[in-house]
Amino acid sequence: MMPTSKLVHLTIILLISLTFLINLTSCQDSDDIEDLLALDNEQDEESSSPKASSEAEVLSRAQRIVLELNSDNTQKAIDGNEYVFVLGYAPWDVRSAELMPRFAEAAGSLKELKSSVLMAKVDAERNPKVASNLGVKGYPTLLLFVNGTSQPYTGGFSSEEIVIWVRKKTGTPIIRINSIDEANDFLKKHSMFAAGLFDKFEGHDYDEFVKAATTDNEIQFVETCTSQIANILFQDVKPVNPFLCIVKSEPERYTAYEDAFEKDMILQFLNDNKFPLVTFLTEVNSVKVYASDKLQVYVFAEASKFQKLLEPFQNAARKFKSKIMFVFVDIKDDNLAKPFLTLFGLEDSEDTLVTAFDYKTGAKYLLESDPTPANIEEFGLGLLKGILPQFYKSQEIPDNKDTDILTVVGKSFDDLVLSSSKNIVLEIHTPWCLNCETTSKQVEKLAKHFKGLENLVFAKIDASVNEHPKLEVEDYPTLLFYPVSNKSSPIKLPIKSSSKDLAILINKYLKEQGHDEQHVTKDEL
Repeated sequence: MMPTSKLVHLTIILLISLTFLINLTSCQDSDDIEDLLALDNEQDEESSSPKASSEAEVLSRAQRIVLELNSDNTQKAIDGNEYVFVLGYAPWDVRSAELMPRFAEAAGSLKELKSSVLMAKVDAERNPKVASNLGVKGYPTLLLFVNGTSQPYTGGFSSEEIVIWVRKKTGTPIIRINSIDEANDFLKKHSMFAAGLFDKFEGHDYDEFVKAATTDNEIQFVETCTSQIANILFQDVKPVNPFLCIVKSEPERYTAYEDAFEKDMILQFLNDNKFPLVTFLTEVNSVKVYASDKLQVYVFAEASKFQKLLEPFQNAARKFKSKIMFVFVDIKDDNLAKPFLTLFGLEDSEDTLVTAFDYKTGAKYLLESDPTPANIEEFGLGLLKGILPQFYKSQEIPDNKDTDILTVVGKSFDDLVLSSSKNIVLEIHTPWCLNCETTSKQVEKLAKHFKGLENLVFAKIDASVNEHPKLEVEDYPTLLFYPVSNKSSPIKLPIKSSSKDLAILINKYLKEQGHDEQHVTKDEL
């Protein structure tokens, strides 16, 4: 079975689950938004202690900024504010619980930035009608209301990413920096950004820069008009005017843009360079990683062991920077690692593994040699050129001695089915299909009925742990008749037919192959 691109994505999404539940402090309902925010300001002013607030205090204060919506205040909040950013959640939902603190932290940051957006949340369990009217259909749901009309959230799920997305959608796609102090302060708050230097904030190049900043939903854009400030943002680079680069907190910190200032080209440059040389997969960034349209190489290893491999993989990543994404997954993290490893039938492995995916075709690959620098580079080059042999899951070849029904695995499919000089009836099953057991019993009866016929063999294969490029089946169970004269075009047998009708049909196909049915054992069916 060769999984399609959608099937690969669906398998990963279904298997990955979030397991870290964060206890949340409830917010008090309030009908008066202005009073709520004023109360928070008063408490900030009353605090004269020079000692920095603890994380819990910061979170508690941030949560008070978020308005709890209910049947009484929702319409007033939506109608009375140009921008309202709403989190729809359920208290029992794990993903909601993980997102809530980040949402609250983003609310605090947006307030400090003097954003006009009202941050609000609605408990869909306590207020189902309110949630439904707002458009909350699952948990968590993030919606931005602009003058009463909602649009879905399309950004990342860290507090910084939420802030960036909201500011871009509410009229601040670019931060302008006018002083060295502002530049230093900006650097403390942002781990990744796109910086532009323009002598004058006008003209074609600048217009395209603004278009890119407005279109992009993930990266904070920043602009300045002086080289002195620019040198604070991207040190060790001698910018010309105009100039654009992406800055990240990693070894490949500065990457300059060298093409013409056109919106689509700028966006492509950012897409090619926004990830680190090697991305460490987490629950927070997993959605962005899966959504990437690049070829992807995944390294599964224990965190301590991967440190020795980091530099070779970073070196390889530099060579394939715009084409291949390199991702590290902690093999001890079952939620992140097992969904991928299950696709290879290697979910119980504890060894370091290097794999690759092409989500456009559903193809997957496995590095079957040691991950030396040369082998890593060769693996990446083969993936890029499309010359790597695809990987197909397979159990070990079993002993089929003295059995009426052969057990076929991925490794033996060619020999036992495609290259066999006999007609084959193959049952394709999985452990989870509802009707497989019934079909298996039918096949057992048929095998006994036809026992003694030299030109007919019955076989079965477990599709959950075995794949082959010539076996593309989506429904289970499936019965296929492989005629000896044309193994490339198997005939699908009707699984809902009775055993007797199947026997008649198999005899018909045998006759078409020139085999006399008088040799068939006439056991009752």
